[in-house]
Amino acid sequence: MESDFDSSEPALPRASERRSWYSALAWVRTAVCSWYVLKTVVLGQMVSLFICGTAVTSQYLAYAYKVNTPMLQSFINYCLLFLVYTVVLALRTGEDNFLHILKKKWWKYIFLGLADVEANYAIVKAYQYTSLTSVQLLDCVGIPVLMALSWFILHSRYRVIHFVAVAVCLSGVGAMVGADILSGREHNNGSNMLFGDILVLVGAFLYAISNVCEEYIVKNLSREEFLGMVGLFGTFISGLQLIIVEYSDIASIRWDWKIALLFVAFALCMFGLYNLMPIVIKVTSATSVNLGILTADLYSLLFGLFLFGYKFSVLYILSFTVIMVGFILYCSTPTYTADILPQSDSAGIDNSGLKVEENDLETPRVLRYIPEESVADVK
Repeated sequence: MESDFDSSEPALPRASERRSWYSALAWVRTAVCSWYVLKTVVLGQMVSLFICGTAVTSQYLAYAYKVNTPMLQSFINYCLLFLVYTVVLALRTGEDNFLHILKKKWWKYIFLGLADVEANYAIVKAYQYTSLTSVQLLDCVGIPVLMALSWFILHSRYRVIHFVAVAVCLSGVGAMVGADILSGREHNNGSNMLFGDILVLVGAFLYAISNVCEEYIVKNLSREEFLGMVGLFGTFISGLQLIIVEYSDIASIRWDWKIALLFVAFALCMFGLYNLMPIVIKVTSATSVNLGILTADLYSLLFGLFLFGYKFSVLYILSFTVIMVGFILYCSTPTYTADILPQSDSAGIDNSGLKVEENDLETPRVLRYIPEESVADVK
């Protein structure tokens, strides 16, 4: 009897180990292979493709026609936003009307429009002064800045897995930079690297501010309000800056149908990007979107193989894989929002709990889940 008991004893830990493996696989299937994660990945890569379109058309204008007019290109996009969404706001009635929004929040949207315009301009301008490696690496500073701003402004709270996922994505960017160096893309050391690096850092910080404001507006107010007011003030600010800094560059353009077609292609890609970005941010968050669009440079590389004679490296495939793994890992677990308002008995609303912010993959017992649709509009 003793021997029989002893021989069967080792089977217990093996059974327990199998159960733990089954539990881990079940979590992977539930958290990673879910419809939410698939939708997030697809939408994020669509945003990346729009960014790729703007990068390729801008680079082709500079490469083939010596046209460097980032502010003119942005101005066209802001004009399109103005003609569509600002007009939509103007046709509304009630508190969502354009004049009512302008009267109450004009100074906030001037700040947002300035941050958005200057972020676009600073990053594009930096390529003239510093190296591609510096732009790619320093631009990633915007992700931890965005997480910090989301923590303090949106009260987003992260788990350990989110920080691990961000580290994985940034390691993928490191592999991409290494591939650029090995393939010979890093041939431009820049004319003033310090100034160029400062421009990248300024642009990354302004992008983080713009994205946090965008997340707040589209989740608490409306997508149309964000696009309409950015279109209004973006048109005004970029138009004024266009006259000051790019007048001579625009006057020297020798227009033909090819250049005009490239400008149209850029405007459509940028307009599509601005239309899609709020939708994706509302479904996920600004941080997850910024992790997903790290692949945009890799899509640009694929076009560059044919248009600009780039050399291919296996490290690009590794970089794409690592970034996507980090992105999926980030999306697999929901962040949550800490409500800091005191509980109001008279209103009957409990503001002292924590609510899941990004998705409904899991609802821990210590959290109270509130779907996105139940968030009340902030007037």
